[in-house]
Amino acid sequence: MSENKPKIYIDGQSGTTGLQIRERLAAREDLELLTIPEEKHRDAAVRKEYMNRADLVFFCLPDAAAEEAAQMIENPKTRVIDASTAHRTSEGWSYGIPELAPEFREAIRQAKRVANPGCHASGFIVSVYPLVRQGIIPADLPLTAFSLTGYSGGGKKMIAAYEAEDRPAELSAPRVYGLNLHHKHLPEMTKICGLKVPPVFLPVVDDYYKGMAVSVMLHNSELNGVQRAEDVWKKLSDWYAGEPVIHVHPFGWDGMISANTLAGSDALEVIVNGTAEQTVITALFDNLGKGASGAAVQNMNLMLGFLETEGLNL
Repeated sequence: MSENKPKIYIDGQSGTTGLQIRERLAAREDLELLTIPEEKHRDAAVRKEYMNRADLVFFCLPDAAAEEAAQMIENPKTRVIDASTAHRTSEGWSYGIPELAPEFREAIRQAKRVANPGCHASGFIVSVYPLVRQGIIPADLPLTAFSLTGYSGGGKKMIAAYEAEDRPAELSAPRVYGLNLHHKHLPEMTKICGLKVPPVFLPVVDDYYKGMAVSVMLHNSELNGVQRAEDVWKKLSDWYAGEPVIHVHPFGWDGMISANTLAGSDALEVIVNGTAEQTVITALFDNLGKGASGAAVQNMNLMLGFLETEGLNL
């Protein structure tokens, strides 16, 4: 291995997100993957050694473990991308959606610590942030959103439940969850978008492996500077013009939107539909792609000076 190649370590490499990141990096010759022996995965001392050898570490861990891992890093040159929820609203951590604004992209490039966004949060924030930033959505406007997701977003335990031969019949139908209205992605959705009140948000998991569609519904009379759904589309289309990963679909969508349309892709498509009175914005993407591992690799590329889309499936 060339000593000039950045060394990458995935802490939590056997989880769904870790495996997907590794899959995207395995064929690359411009970096070196540090692989911890299987029997040492839970050895804190060995993990600490690998983290401090690396130029960049991915945390693919539960929240508490990610907070603990962050304290293990003593090498000032080691940079971190945390795929957990632990640091998404923390001071000193840059938020990993570079397309939101030039300052987000530059902050990621310079950051020692980047919080990878949540999957549901990514779809909501991509749709809402530009409209709040431009004053179109008032910061104090109560918003409503729902999100359709494949079961892979629930991790190994949920994947095993859905793929078991003797699974219960209810797993064959869409299931609404998060009914306490305290979903773990709400804090980042609220903070990053600059909202004064958290949105009413309901996720729905269904019987397919991966893919996500996050929809935000708006009454145009409550918006500023726009009159029709097509005006909202134009604002979002202009905002994301030229972005290599996020694309805004031509106004209107004939037919239905399937939440698994972009399964296997690291891209995200924004779809705007509606009338003179109402607008619906849908962010369509892969919950394991732009919703997790694809976003993590995109952020890594920025942090290490690679082409932003290197290794992504677009």
